[in-house]
Amino acid sequence: MDPALKDLGDYIAAALPEEVTRVEDAYGELMLWTTPESLIKVLTFLRNDQNCQFRQVVDITAVDYPDREARFEVVYNLLSFKHNHRIRLKLATDEATPVPSAVLLFSVANWFEREVWDLFGVFFSDHPDLRRILTDYGFEGHPLRKDFPLTGYVEVRYDEDQKRVVYEPVSLVQEFRTFDFASPWEGILHLPGDEKAAAGEGEEGKA
Repeated sequence: MDPALKDLGDYIAAALPEEVTRVEDAYGELMLWTTPESLIKVLTFLRNDQNCQFRQVVDITAVDYPDREARFEVVYNLLSFKHNHRIRLKLATDEATPVPSAVLLFSVANWFEREVWDLFGVFFSDHPDLRRILTDYGFEGHPLRKDFPLTGYVEVRYDEDQKRVVYEPVSLVQEFRTFDFASPWEGILHLPGDEKAAAGEGEEGKA
């Protein structure tokens, strides 16, 4: 890890000893851990402190570990233009524990949190408009959860005859797909232009 990032991690941990539960070197990047209860305080410090100034939220996402009691890790990737530093903040939560919304601190968090809610089902309390953003109206479940079934629900398509969107049960014509042709690397015996090269070699032999 860059020594400057290590010093920054030590500085943040000393300033927020109760709120920052762990500081890690994750593949050369600084990563902090906090809790849902302390999230807003930590984000406020990271944004406003003169030694931090992480004013840009690059992304908010989540990771699902269904075998854990707190199955979701919510991940905040932040950027400081002032100091040219990146930092990753993480917290663990379960399906029932809401995470405070960061929209009042970072307006860009609005759509990021909606995406995490839509795809993982992590609820953000005090969000001004927490509704689905990628899946269709009436969609059931959260498709990026590891236990989300791949089949068994409905699919949506536009019906030209009815001139409207229709919902139909997912219908798979076969359980799996097989391909009876070789891969592009194995099936191509020669590349376009090879015949010109061969012709050129013949002409050189004649000369």
